[in-house]
Amino acid sequence: MKFQLKNIIAVMALTLALSSCSKDDETSPTEVITGQGTLKLKFDNTYNGANLAMETPYTNSNGEVVKVTKAKYIISNVVLTKEDGSTYVVPKSESYFIVDELTPASLTVAIPNVPAGNYTKVKYGIGVDQAQWELGATGQGDFLAQAQTAGMMWSWTAGYKFINFEGTFTTPTNSAATVFRVHTGKTGTDYNYKEVTLTFPDKALVRTTISPAVHILTDLSKLIDGTNKINFSEGASVMGGTKLALITANLDNAFVVEHVHND
Repeated sequence: MKFQLKNIIAVMALTLALSSCSKDDETSPTEVITGQGTLKLKFDNTYNGANLAMETPYTNSNGEVVKVTKAKYIISNVVLTKEDGSTYVVPKSESYFIVDELTPASLTVAIPNVPAGNYTKVKYGIGVDQAQWELGATGQGDFLAQAQTAGMMWSWTAGYKFINFEGTFTTPTNSAATVFRVHTGKTGTDYNYKEVTLTFPDKALVRTTISPAVHILTDLSKLIDGTNKINFSEGASVMGGTKLALITANLDNAFVVEHVHND
């Protein structure tokens, strides 16, 4: 009888301990998030769902077969949004980047000094905003020289190339490879700067000890074979006119966040 009583007392004590632990877990204080960290935007260029490979044939919906030889674009004015709706605006002087498929290091845009928190969205521009360009050559800081070296300028008076997308194409009726060029930017009275906002499928947890990586797929086929279809056989150099505005509009669907790594 004494043995049974001891067992009963032991079970009751264990149950009470587990219950106490459970209550402690439920009432544990909410994590206090302080400090700063780094968030990375990792751009992965694709073409119509396939990984982009230079000099590889891709067939558009109009039957034109393109081979890409150059794919560069400017990312600017990055704004990060937390789950509570508050935002972190990257300082303007630190918010211009050139993403170049042929320069692997450029495909990762690292944003330092981001306030720690749980982020759910990113907004950025494609190109250099007009207000920045209107600061004049002396107001561009180091980025002007970077853009010139990277071939992302027409000239200072003509402005930046927001997108520099080149290659060759053939058509069902002409198998001879012809060079195409797509350069977006300021043309006449049209500035063609574009902003996109992307929602993350999972929260990006910026901490002093965590540098999340947001993987963004850029489908370059959308530039010329998106909502608006561009036929190179009608003109292989698209650097102005109505077609450039159509390409700029296509950017709405060119970017998507595939996943977020919180490492």
